[in-house]
Amino acid sequence: MKNAYKGNVKVLGFTTLAFFISFVVWFNMAPFMTTLKSTFDLTNDEVALLAVANVTLTIPARVAIGMLVDRFGPRNVYSWLLIILSIPCFTFALSTSFTQLMISRMFLAMIGAGFVVGIRLVAEWFPPNRVGVAEGIYGGWGNFGSAAASMTLPTLAIIFGGEDGWRYATALTGVIALVYGFIFMRSVNDTPEGVTYKRPKKSGALEVTSYKDMVGLMLMSLPVFGILAFQTYRLDHLEFITSTTATIIYISLIILFIYNISKIFNVNKDHLKEGVPEKDKYSFKQVAILNFAYFCTFGSELAVISMLPQFFEQTFSLGVAQAGLIAGSFAFMNLMSRPSGGWFSDMFGRRKTLIILTAGLAVGYMGMSQIGSTWPVWLAVILTMSCSFFVQAGEGAVYAMVPLVKKRVTGQISGMVGAYGNVGSVIFLTVLSFVSPSIFFLVIGLSAVICFACTFFLEEPLKETEAQAAEEKEQQKAAAL
Repeated sequence: MKNAYKGNVKVLGFTTLAFFISFVVWFNMAPFMTTLKSTFDLTNDEVALLAVANVTLTIPARVAIGMLVDRFGPRNVYSWLLIILSIPCFTFALSTSFTQLMISRMFLAMIGAGFVVGIRLVAEWFPPNRVGVAEGIYGGWGNFGSAAASMTLPTLAIIFGGEDGWRYATALTGVIALVYGFIFMRSVNDTPEGVTYKRPKKSGALEVTSYKDMVGLMLMSLPVFGILAFQTYRLDHLEFITSTTATIIYISLIILFIYNISKIFNVNKDHLKEGVPEKDKYSFKQVAILNFAYFCTFGSELAVISMLPQFFEQTFSLGVAQAGLIAGSFAFMNLMSRPSGGWFSDMFGRRKTLIILTAGLAVGYMGMSQIGSTWPVWLAVILTMSCSFFVQAGEGAVYAMVPLVKKRVTGQISGMVGAYGNVGSVIFLTVLSFVSPSIFFLVIGLSAVICFACTFFLEEPLKETEAQAAEEKEQQKAAAL
């Protein structure tokens, strides 16, 4: 058993770097929002729309990628995701109009779905009693890509020089993603030697274990389509698309929603009719609560890192590079806080850890709602970093539990939970477009209070943890023979 997971540190390193690069590419726009506004003469509505576009398509992409990774394996899926999505990164850098910026960001948002792939891959390479800290390292150090983008891209733009410095800086991130996609394909395997990669019995929808859970799954898919419909409304309202195009999109979303409902029913009807063995059961309530927890944690992080450089720049009258460096402090804590959330979960219990961290999350955002121009900058930075600890440690605690709900559908559960993180970011950014930053932070804090109450209904996933450990032990014994 000592060498059962031989090479797992190497796989964790390669996968974390893939996620890090994904985040650098995904958030290579945030440090240049003021520059883009000036260069393209954008209105405040157009700036807000770009920020929301940067996370919208990540929502359905995470659900779809979750299904693909369970079926085709994480190595191939992550590699091709990086390779293909380097293309919209290049088109963004070459954009000459708001329309081109918008379309590029909408497609580029899908690179955020890479997170789901790594969750399944890391879960394959680490035992249940260490998966929390491993996922925390993967998520935390990978998420640091957003801070790296804020801290380094403005400086790179200055080094490149001229009005097009931002274009060269963002294009460089696309080159890195393209090259690393091929490196990743040659460097990792889906599972350790002797371990079978488990695939769902049917693909296309998450397998559940009761009719009540099937109804719950159908209801939980509503916000995904609702957010896309709302974004269509905003595009129509800002005259980015015509009313006819909007109507076509609405009808397409309704058809897709009906198809999704039918797919959920068809995937689950047979095994629910036959009866699900006790050992295969899991509670969908777990998934629903984790969805909302990630809505508040990762959703708020995405929203905050998208607006924080501009917030610091305007609140404290800072330069673009200085504001980006200071704003990066929010994501900087990922290096230690998300792994800490996973480690606390492994050591002291997943449910208890998440309860404590969501309480800290609520208090942190309440405090950030009070930041103003009269504050010393150093105090605002300290509060921002303190709040970010609970945000990212909470994310680590969520994904310390996700791989242990039901292993063979980890990709799909991870995809749904991850999608709700993006639902949260879109909703929070939409709120920001109507209210002041102070109210924006307050709304997130109140959402965290509700999440805190929900976490008391979570259950520790002991049964799945024990079953997974026993099964892996048998597979490794068989491989040794």
